Amino acid sequence: MRPSSEAICDGKFVELTYNVTDRKTGHVVTRVEFPLGYVHGHNEILAPSVHMQLAGKRAGDTIEVLIDGNQIFGPRDESLVFSDRIENVPEEYRQVGTSILMENDRGQTRSFLVTHLDDETLTVDGNNPLCGREVVFTLEILTVRDATDAETRAGGAIPAAVGIDPSRLRPV
Repeated sequence: MRPSSEAICDGKFVELTYNVTDRKTGHVVTRVEFPLGYVHGHNEILAPSVHMQLAGKRAGDTIEVLIDGNQIFGPRDESLVFSDRIENVPEEYRQVGTSILMENDRGQTRSFLVTHLDDETLTVDGNNPLCGREVVFTLEILTVRDATDAETRAGGAIPAAVGIDPSRLRPV
């Protein structure tokens, strides 16, 4: 099957996968291998600078975009890093990488990530993991086509309806 020759522009449905790599260390920060679908110009699922670089590209293209995390998420704020004694932290949060939604006294919420754990303390960080980092987005464009009306209204891919064949159901 030959890739479409359509270029990405407003109103096109785009599917892509991507890696985000820390420029300094070369470590992959995140990877999206399952195709991510969106309607270009109708919702920004990635940083605006990434969307700008996607414009004009075609299915089959791979691009790299350098991103300064400070420009997107602001500088790192050390006041958003907290440590507490492990016995003060519920058992379900005692794993590095766990996300915890916290609320301040004004009712504002922020997601914190458990970043350190030892026998005595647990540390959480409310900064975006890309703060203070230069990263490279490597995007592989899989599909470019006209978006359907439903996709445009939704701003992206419409999940397939789950069909259940009642004749295949068995009592347990």
